[in-house]
Amino acid sequence: MGGRTDMGNAHLTRRTLLGSALALAVPVPQALHQGEVPSLWREFTRTPFTHPQIPYVGRAGCRGGAARFPRRPVVADVRDHGAVAGLATDSAPAINRAIAAAGRAGGGTVTIPPGTFRIDDVIRIGHDNVVLRGAGSGRTTLYATKNLTELIGVYGSRYGGTKSSWSWAGGLIWLAPRARWDSLVAAIRAQDWPFEGWTGNKRDEWETLTAVEPARQGSWSVKVAHPSRLRPGDLVLLRLADDPAHTLLQHMSGGGPGPAAYSWEDKTKLLSYVPYEWPVRIAHVHGRTVTLERPLPLDLRPEWNPQFTTHVRELTGSGVEGLTLQMIPTPQSPHLLDKGYNGVALQCTYDCWVDDVAVRDVDNGFGLVAASSCTLLRTRVGGRGEHHPYFCREGSHDNLIEDFTIEERTVPAPADTQLHGINVEGLSSYNVWSRGDMRMGTFDSHRGLPFANVRTDITVDNNGRHGGDAIAGPLYGARFAHWNVRVTNGRAGLVKIDGLAPYSATVGVNEVREFDQIDVPDFAGDLHARLELYPTTDAVRPRNLYEAQRGL
Repeated sequence: MGGRTDMGNAHLTRRTLLGSALALAVPVPQALHQGEVPSLWREFTRTPFTHPQIPYVGRAGCRGGAARFPRRPVVADVRDHGAVAGLATDSAPAINRAIAAAGRAGGGTVTIPPGTFRIDDVIRIGHDNVVLRGAGSGRTTLYATKNLTELIGVYGSRYGGTKSSWSWAGGLIWLAPRARWDSLVAAIRAQDWPFEGWTGNKRDEWETLTAVEPARQGSWSVKVAHPSRLRPGDLVLLRLADDPAHTLLQHMSGGGPGPAAYSWEDKTKLLSYVPYEWPVRIAHVHGRTVTLERPLPLDLRPEWNPQFTTHVRELTGSGVEGLTLQMIPTPQSPHLLDKGYNGVALQCTYDCWVDDVAVRDVDNGFGLVAASSCTLLRTRVGGRGEHHPYFCREGSHDNLIEDFTIEERTVPAPADTQLHGINVEGLSSYNVWSRGDMRMGTFDSHRGLPFANVRTDITVDNNGRHGGDAIAGPLYGARFAHWNVRVTNGRAGLVKIDGLAPYSATVGVNEVREFDQIDVPDFAGDLHARLELYPTTDAVRPRNLYEAQRGL
């Protein structure tokens, strides 16, 4: 546990940010030439923040990808609040009391000793700087006996129909700010299906802090109209609206004739994700110049009315470590009718983490919902099979999922069920999946125009299928990068994406072919996609695109 350097944000200055930019512009280190170095990598080192096919993700993850998580002092043991090992006693109330006490104390670590503890309710982390820590995923187990439908209610879809939103939201360990949690539960119980993101149930619970002047994607600094309400360390929401011609969506897709000719107006689910909302911390304010902790994800143009706004108060500095969440034995539900035997969900969280956590026999494993700058490290999904092992949606950005495992299912898949894999959708951007062992599933784009995401150094038995309604729009926006991927069953779909994703990079994939689910590109004409070192099995250097970006 705690395997990643607590760098924090206080040291971020304009000088260190510019120094980072200069460091990335130096020639490729000699060590990277031991193997086949694609021309794409050489190009990237010259233009790291504006490369047309490869996104800059070198600061993805909790605290900018710091190598260690914060170590909070121990302030509570769940046994002191009434938790009892074994299956005879419901320990959820005691665990939640211990977490709440730690929150009232200003944060700290709540420990769960070795053993199995029954929980009949959601474990809620809603205070900043609270860490729930077991003795290790092989030593501490939480045994969940109820699902989210039983505990909270039927969570229908705001898009209509009979689908269960527990198919893509919520967890039996749920990290979310208290205000967000309370409003979500109230809306669900009233059958007034909520918006799940950063700006409240009706997407109008926000206030403009200042207008932002035009700027280019990759810039670390912007000029604002009124800096008086901005302070270093503040988390603000960069908000971009679209215009009637949908030029923002075209820009997310790389621009050009293909996106310009695409029919956007009838993609009602996709349009519900706009405005684009990107949370970011302010590193420095000097006059009207504001330096950010990450470079801009997109251009800022006047027609998109760029603003820094308020948002639902984030949950920050909290984590879950060292435990297994085991569900009571149940069969997998039919597709989109999940009852909510879900693992760990992070919602409206920033700089939070999950480390050394396994979930078993779940409907859905680990979820990022309007979550940004978070890290899932050394996580594992196993047991009877699941709908989404990992989902990343509703405008989740700059997250890192590293050293992850999706185990082969222990029982055959029931009829009418679906398996996806590492999901991304809903304008989510600059997320990284790194060093993965996927014994089933696929690289699931669920439509909704995700863009600028990276999957790198992953082995996959590519036997899952992607999802997504037609009204959710394109499978991919621009700057998807699949880098050093080993496909064990030879299936190309959603891994070799040079024929599907605009302005994408597919580098270092072994020989694959199209079969099973076969898609056609959403955009006509030249996709400006790049394919290099194909087919190859592990000769690409650097081996891991994320680590190489951080190491330069």
